[in-house]
Amino acid sequence: MSSLYSRSKDLSSRSRKSLSDSPPSSPSPSTKTFRQDRASSRSDSSGVESPSDRLSARTSTYTRRENRLASLSKTEDDSTSRDYKKLYEDALSENEKLKSRLEDSKQELTKIRSQLDRIAQRQDRISERSTVFESEKREKEALEKRVSDMEEELKVLTELKSDNQRLKDENGALIRVISKLSK
Repeated sequence: MSSLYSRSKDLSSRSRKSLSDSPPSSPSPSTKTFRQDRASSRSDSSGVESPSDRLSARTSTYTRRENRLASLSKTEDDSTSRDYKKLYEDALSENEKLKSRLEDSKQELTKIRSQLDRIAQRQDRISERSTVFESEKREKEALEKRVSDMEEELKVLTELKSDNQRLKDENGALIRVISKLSK
């Protein structure tokens, strides 16, 4: 008896699960019939039911429930297989759209990279030019400094030449004076 009770408890919990898993809907004609059968079985009995009557009532109730759920699941299976096909087609079309967008994005990325490379090359050239310009500027400054140093040396040199010439003239004059004195 306890095994029958636990079995019927398992069956009722399964049927509650499957009913709770199914979407809410209005009571179907089979549900109404089931409820009417339950009500009539209660009213027909004289208040005392034998265990075999209860068991047969439970099994017939269970069988009717199973049949109803099986018919519901068949229609759901048919509709879900159609839905899966539609979902699959939708997913394929969405994938194609995404692939084309990805391809467009890749092409745009390639264009942007090439533009970035060109800009980087220009900046490299500009920086090279500025480096060359700075080095030329430094060379020019060094050359200007060297020229000014040479001009200074040239001035000193001309002063030394004039001093040298003056000393030569004085030396010659002294030699003439000494030679006159020694005669």
